[in-house]
Amino acid sequence: MRKGLLFMKEALKEAKIALEKEEIPVGAIVVFKNKIIARAYNQVELLNDATAHAEMIALTQAMNFFRSKWLKDCTLYVTLEPCLMCATALVLSRIDKVVFGAYDERWGAFGSKIDINGLRFNHKIKFKGGILEEESANLIKEFFKKKRKKKDEV
Repeated sequence: MRKGLLFMKEALKEAKIALEKEEIPVGAIVVFKNKIIARAYNQVELLNDATAHAEMIALTQAMNFFRSKWLKDCTLYVTLEPCLMCATALVLSRIDKVVFGAYDERWGAFGSKIDINGLRFNHKIKFKGGILEEESANLIKEFFKKKRKKKDEV
């Protein structure tokens, strides 16, 4: 899991970019054969697009890398448990594994709110959560703390 920690730290770097840009700080990378082939951060506000989650952007980049819609033998590292939209896209891409940091009790689709693997899809995703969970969760907390402070100042 040592390499996994290094990859999760790369996802955290992406999340920090999102935080600097006043986006919800979620970062994602896609890895194939121990090489990062895609990296992204949330861009919902920047693009005015509710679907511009870090996972979705990273998936698109990875598919472009392979010139294919299939991401077999790839792993997604993401700082927050993917939502149902992202989890469904991951199933459709046939990605092999997802590793995430913080659990998302509100939207998480890998066991927190719903379990994507419990649905009757023809592809199941291996996953592991809680990797660098505290660091990932702290970025989210910092974002919403700043957001509330700005709201109080207005």
